[in-house]
Amino acid sequence: MLLVGGVGAALYTFTLFASAVVAGGLPERLRRRRQFRMLETIKDHFIVCGYGRIGSIVALELGRQAVPFVVVERDPIRAAAAVERGILVVEADASREEVLTRAGIDRARGLIAAVGTDAENVYAVLSARVLRPDLYVVGRAESEDSVRKLQRAGASRVISPYQIGAVQMVQTALRPAVVDFVQLATSSDNLDLAMEEITVATGSPLADHSNVDLNVRERFGAIVVAIQHEDRQMAFNPEPHAVIRGGDKLVVLGRPESLKRFELEAAR
Repeated sequence: MLLVGGVGAALYTFTLFASAVVAGGLPERLRRRRQFRMLETIKDHFIVCGYGRIGSIVALELGRQAVPFVVVERDPIRAAAAVERGILVVEADASREEVLTRAGIDRARGLIAAVGTDAENVYAVLSARVLRPDLYVVGRAESEDSVRKLQRAGASRVISPYQIGAVQMVQTALRPAVVDFVQLATSSDNLDLAMEEITVATGSPLADHSNVDLNVRERFGAIVVAIQHEDRQMAFNPEPHAVIRGGDKLVVLGRPESLKRFELEAAR
């Protein structure tokens, strides 16, 4: 009786303790502590403002391309849905500067404003531009008037999903082979062909040499499709003797492993 009573009391005490732990929200506190540590250490990431129809697709594509990112969503249901998918989430208003600071905007690579309304996107872009004047910011707009407002607020690029969708439909109807090629080259799932943007560092051994001198196709198995200079002028299908300067951005086409070697050489 003593043994049975002792074991029973121990099991009962353990059950009460486990219930108290679960009811007291210990797992949730541990999750929040882990999230706080991740927010403190993440860098070179994108901040995705909004996890709606557009924001969830943006987050999915960033995840597929193994790009670190943080989602800022104030709606608790959407934030919970993102957490269930293993996404790092800050449940707050993306237009507040302290929220963007908590999301690591000082260490971020860029910000994508994809909140539900144009007004919220304008405020998010304004807050981001105040905190980081040099940050690359992409804003979502639904109307032409909102495009201009987002540009004035400081967005580096403004995307209208409706306009892009309409243009894509027309291009698919008129030039399906071209659309198939672009999708093939820009898809993260394609292992044979990729199109990437590579920035040439100022002190790189590739800087201040012509396209023919670098012999990009023989050395890296890649094709330079275009060169964007620091003044943002774009040279398509550059001539063999076109000089590549430090700070130029190259649009290149080739195998992913070849482009990786090319990128490492350009960043030296």
